[in-house]
Amino acid sequence: MRNTARWAATLGLTAAVCGPLTGAAVAAPGAAPASLYASSALVLTTGHGGDAATATPERAVTLSCAPTASGTHPAAARACAELRGLDDGLDGGLDALKPAGDALCTEVFDPVVVTVQGVWQGKRVSYERTFHNACARDAVGGGLFAF
Repeated sequence: MRNTARWAATLGLTAAVCGPLTGAAVAAPGAAPASLYASSALVLTTGHGGDAATATPERAVTLSCAPTASGTHPAAARACAELRGLDDGLDGGLDALKPAGDALCTEVFDPVVVTVQGVWQGKRVSYERTFHNACARDAVGGGLFAF
């Protein structure tokens, strides 16, 4: 009888001490996970120059697309829609962005560079592209580079 009481006390004490530790790791049945979405958070920059290393920075914004569009990007919803609309997502790269059919830009050479760094649907993204001028950037980027 004394062994049973000792075991009960030991198990009760163990449960009291370890219960809060294991309870955090094991979700209750039917409980929703913390997030159903893969991480998607990007930092977009633009500046004047031939490449990101030598460009004069003009602006940087953040963009998060999961679960909803947010960040400091002024057209976050439109930018997220454009990214989601790419055939391969960002797996094929942002070079899949095509210029708008009605874009008319001058041939003035004033290079503008854009960068996109971060995570898209759980995968690392690092992108840099130099455009002939701001008009060419805006024609390709639509809502994505409109900041």
